[in-house]
Amino acid sequence: MKRRELIQWAGSAALLPAFSQAQEKYPSRPITWICPYAAGGNADTRSRQVAKVMSEILSQPILIDNKAGAGGNIGTEMIARGKPDGYTVGMGNFAPLAVNHALFKKLNFDPFNDIVPITLIERGPLILMVRADSPYKSVKDIVNAAKASPGSLSYASGGIGGTHHLSGALFEHSAEIDMIHAPYKSGAAGATDLMSGQVHMMFEQMYSAMPAIKGGRLRALAITSKTRSPLLPDLPTMGEQGYPAVEVLNWQGLVGPKGMSAELIKTLSAACNKALQDPDLREKMLSQGNEIGGGAPEQFAALIKSEAPRWGKVVRAAKIEPE
Repeated sequence: MKRRELIQWAGSAALLPAFSQAQEKYPSRPITWICPYAAGGNADTRSRQVAKVMSEILSQPILIDNKAGAGGNIGTEMIARGKPDGYTVGMGNFAPLAVNHALFKKLNFDPFNDIVPITLIERGPLILMVRADSPYKSVKDIVNAAKASPGSLSYASGGIGGTHHLSGALFEHSAEIDMIHAPYKSGAAGATDLMSGQVHMMFEQMYSAMPAIKGGRLRALAITSKTRSPLLPDLPTMGEQGYPAVEVLNWQGLVGPKGMSAELIKTLSAACNKALQDPDLREKMLSQGNEIGGGAPEQFAALIKSEAPRWGKVVRAAKIEPE
């Protein structure tokens, strides 16, 4: 009897590795994707679009969980505190990963050690725009007016420390001018006041700026990318108008918590890269003037590493403080 039991046990043990591997196949249940910004915004929209395609590739639902607040810090902290089992991922954005370490005196996460970059999803330029009836028809016009009357011109933003604000601060520093920063609760609110004449100008993300520009309500003066956009081929870059330092691309990508295995990162990165080849998704991104990302996790990590000191310097030079 004992010999028979031993043989049965040995046979069962031989099956354990295969059974264990079947149990551990990833993913075997829904994945939670944390978006650090509110529903309806660009980060949320892109999260849902990419997650939808990735869920088809991975054969598991990917559920979007919006955790907005504190300039993206709340949601990003939740990503950082997630279990590194591949079932908690999220959207890693420009401000929480490259700006907020310098902007906020204390963060409850380390953007360089608590977050694992997986795949860059996109980068998008901003457009410097004024009202259609504004007397300013070029960047030079703005600089001349600002130098003639320091502190008289104002620029709107969607909040302190975002790309709208930092583009304006970088422009001020590069042109050696003094303007008034007018922060709003959102980029849309700032653009509304720009159209009503409450502020003089705004650096707005291209996807948001295009409708008002095409509709003739706002005039585009420059784009913050290194080269011109095929959507607005006649619009010069900030560099072409004498301010090459004012090169700003708002970016975001898939990230996860530290401690994720190399295999999990590889699987998610491969799925995200494959999703970015989807024709419908590509059309949605390109039609907004964005550059499609992709690439290895190491490339996304290198982008974050290069951006963080640059924007930390801008924050300190402009003495920007959170609200």
